[in-house]
Amino acid sequence: MAHREFVSLVHRSTQRDYLARVTQRDKAEIAETAVKYDYDYWDGSRETGYGGYNYDGRWRKVADAMVAAYGLKPGMRVLDVGSGKGFLLHDFCDSVPGLEVAGLDISSYAIAHTMEDIKPFCQAGSAAKLPYPDKHFDLVVSINTLHNLYNYDLHAALQEIERVSRGAKYICVEAYRNEREKVNLMYWQLTCRAFHTPEEWDFVFRQAGYTGDHEFIFFE
Repeated sequence: MAHREFVSLVHRSTQRDYLARVTQRDKAEIAETAVKYDYDYWDGSRETGYGGYNYDGRWRKVADAMVAAYGLKPGMRVLDVGSGKGFLLHDFCDSVPGLEVAGLDISSYAIAHTMEDIKPFCQAGSAAKLPYPDKHFDLVVSINTLHNLYNYDLHAALQEIERVSRGAKYICVEAYRNEREKVNLMYWQLTCRAFHTPEEWDFVFRQAGYTGDHEFIFFE
């Protein structure tokens, strides 16, 4: 496994008011709404999720970095586990015309509102049971998704990513290195089920037999 820095290019550019997240409204009530992964999570207020998740091109730099790192070429297959509205897949296709892409997300709302050029290649489903053949993809990515799973589904999802990949694999999950980052993560998160240090994540990866690359994002 290798540590990569792709999502950090986007994550560090976002400003966050951690205290406001837990003082403006009942955090538990907000979280109950967010985990439905419906309108409120994607296109409602910032309190309940993204505050309107619209394409703005920010994922293109991530796509370009992955294309360079993994040598993606036309005809290769890429899967995004937790594809949301398909922004990263759109940018992959824009970066490498002829790339074959697929996306899967637990949210039927996100799939219904996936970008039109990507929607035919995306479907609703569980990361713990991927509906694809063994060794089907040249690259499987999962960004800010797997930490939303309970441990049994997390273990299964890592094994599934390993199963469907015939080449590279990359996942990005939230983590913490100290008490401040742990508190900030707990304040900010709405859907997270797995709170781990990098060392704990490494243990989880090994237990599941995950051999791909990884990245941790921190709430400093």
